[in-house]
Amino acid sequence: MKTKRLLLAAGLAAITLGGSGCANVKPWQRGAMADYVMRSDRDPMAEGLNEHLWFSREAASGGRGVGGGGCGCN
Repeated sequence: MKTKRLLLAAGLAAITLGGSGCANVKPWQRGAMADYVMRSDRDPMAEGLNEHLWFSREAASGGRGVGGGGCGCN
């Protein structure tokens, strides 16, 4: 009985994980994906809040959008 439940739970988990994979975007759907609403930086106040949270947690500010790993070899 317990093995049956375990197999059922494992099967359901596999189906759930398999069904939640990446999706292909069709060429005619890319216009919706490129819409202004989909941008993460559309709200300056939220961007400032996120920058403040990042600074508070990591003790680092700025440097967004530039390459390098902090070694000074940009």
